Amino acid sequence: MTRLPLPLLALLLSVLPLPAEEPAPRSLDDVLTPIREKHALPALAAAVVTPDGLRALGAVGTRRANGQDAVSTADLWHLGSCTKAMTATLVARLVERGTLSWDMTLGDALPELSDSMDSGWAAVTLEQLLANRGGAPAGLDRDGLWGKLWAHQGTPFEARRLLVAGIVKHPPEYEPGTKFLYSNTNFAIAGHVAEALGGASWEELMRKEVFSPLGIEGAGFGAPGRAGEKADQPRGHGAKGKPVEPGPGSDNPVAIGPAGIVHMSLTDWAKFIGAHLRGARGERVDGADGKPFLGAVSWKKLHTPPGDGYAMGWSVTARPGWAKGAGREDTGRVLTHNGSNTMWYCVVWIAPEKGFAVLVATNAAAGGAGAAGTDEAASAVIREWVK
Repeated sequence: MTRLPLPLLALLLSVLPLPAEEPAPRSLDDVLTPIREKHALPALAAAVVTPDGLRALGAVGTRRANGQDAVSTADLWHLGSCTKAMTATLVARLVERGTLSWDMTLGDALPELSDSMDSGWAAVTLEQLLANRGGAPAGLDRDGLWGKLWAHQGTPFEARRLLVAGIVKHPPEYEPGTKFLYSNTNFAIAGHVAEALGGASWEELMRKEVFSPLGIEGAGFGAPGRAGEKADQPRGHGAKGKPVEPGPGSDNPVAIGPAGIVHMSLTDWAKFIGAHLRGARGERVDGADGKPFLGAVSWKKLHTPPGDGYAMGWSVTARPGWAKGAGREDTGRVLTHNGSNTMWYCVVWIAPEKGFAVLVATNAAAGGAGAAGTDEAASAVIREWVK
């Protein structure tokens, strides 16, 4: 092999263009600080994503109310029901692989429950469940099921099997497919179908099929961090503003995990949301390995409501003022969702035609200041970005 003389090699390297570096995200701290103070939130964080990646990021406040441990842009946030879009994305991946199908029914997916399953559930499809049209009730109190799920000591898979068995022994709340009713239970059942046929727990499948392919490394389940005198991660806060340490009672039971127990940093969440932004724009979305993450048909399925405004983990509505983009129709289409386990609150807005998404999270209770402050922060960041 011919080797260039070192002086010539050095000269060539000095004139060759270097790979373009990813621009550092613009800080959003100045936007967030007055809003956090106005609403007396422990902490507030936000990010802006475009098809080119993370473009703005900020985190202000403390991990505990009135504490000394400041939050950072690397901290983890509980995403509550924003987990729903992640479970739907997992199912889409398994559908593309042929493990599942959108029209797969509960009767076919869970034959071991056929003897105890009310006949009204047998024909319910995965697509109906993920669009919150599956017939599941909004609550889980019947027969004391919610208390049983809290007390359950088995594996997450077993907890979700307990949930599904307790629901399907009764008739559906309404005729499946006929109307929309927001319910964590629909997604818990869909997640259990995925793990029943996917060869691993929902948690393992999420890491393998969604997080890892998108380069998300710090995601987890339940309240982030470890209990201790020093707050290693933000703590959720109850209705009276008291911080809740990680451990029992700091999150919902794992049985409803597919509906709302994921936590991750805003940087990692931005990777997931960025994939949905590009997919909603009709652009190719590759995973961290360079392979296609999902095809165009799957993205359209995830983002298209069956007629009531709720798609698969997304409320789909219109904000015409946001959607003007060069060469794109001003449809005003936006995808949005919020999430909370009552001790945290977050919200995401995606404007595909405009080409941006805004993510905001707080570690305050969902009611009152938590939701109000987070929504105000989202509006403030959107106004700046749409200029």
